[in-house]
Amino acid sequence: MRPTRRRIAAGLLAAALVAMVAVTSCSPRAAEWGDDGYTIAGGGPTGVYFDYGTHLADELTGTLGIDMTATETAGSVDNLRRVASGDALIGFAQGDAAADAVAGDGSFDERLDVQAVARLYDEYLHIVVRGDSDIDGVADLAGRSVSLGAENSGVNVIAGRVLDAAGVDAASVDDPQLDLSASIEAIEAGAIDGFFWVGGLPTPGIAALAERMPVRLLPIERAWVTEVNDRYSHAYRPADVPAGMYGLEASASTMAVPNYLVTAGATPPDVVRDVLAALFDARQRIAAEVPAAALLDRRQAIFTGPVPLHPGALEYYRDLRG
Repeated sequence: MRPTRRRIAAGLLAAALVAMVAVTSCSPRAAEWGDDGYTIAGGGPTGVYFDYGTHLADELTGTLGIDMTATETAGSVDNLRRVASGDALIGFAQGDAAADAVAGDGSFDERLDVQAVARLYDEYLHIVVRGDSDIDGVADLAGRSVSLGAENSGVNVIAGRVLDAAGVDAASVDDPQLDLSASIEAIEAGAIDGFFWVGGLPTPGIAALAERMPVRLLPIERAWVTEVNDRYSHAYRPADVPAGMYGLEASASTMAVPNYLVTAGATPPDVVRDVLAALFDARQRIAAEVPAAALLDRRQAIFTGPVPLHPGALEYYRDLRG
């Protein structure tokens, strides 16, 4: 049967649409992007940072036609140093560690030229022990083998501050300084009594651990949160890990700290705008794999003080309001 003019026209239209999709598969990007590869400073392979970073890297690669990859790191302090030095274009960092970086306090001997791109979500302190452990509270950690987080991690920053607020000398804890993956392996093997972690809810590695063995989270007193805030950057707030998460029978009181996406002050503003456009466009797609990504909110993303917003980020958010 000979094709009708209508069928021929429909076929030509379909072909044109396919060609259009192929041509526009990558969005226009700022001229400041180069041809070299770019890196997102993530975190340990079983944490939210690396999971989020991997999906964001895929989105940026597909949307902008650049070579973007996420890399494993020790965590917030490491990420801030990588971003400031130019080893990473963007990175994830806890709000308290980022505040220390711009002030030259805590783990930083000098101020780092890092600025915020967006406030992403809140992270929660986890102090994980086995379900059958005789450790009931933070005071019981003295004399025990407990990982306070990897060196150069934001976990290590918070762990020291909380122990001090609880009246526990960090030197009394046998600390192997493990990252999340190693901590999970060690507690399963009985090599440590517990570990500190700071991450989104749920943290994939801890969720997987809870499926293999019962775990508990030690409670954090509200007074400790107040003391830590008064002594440091007021970056923390009281929070709860809800019942049911990680198999918990009841909610666990803890503390939360905001998490930022950061970049160097020298990053071109249009590059930052491109990153933000892709980040918000991909929010739901990433959230399907990384639940914490669903918490990204344009109205809250600008609240990154005392870490200043990058000029490109300011332009992006102002244009949204316009």
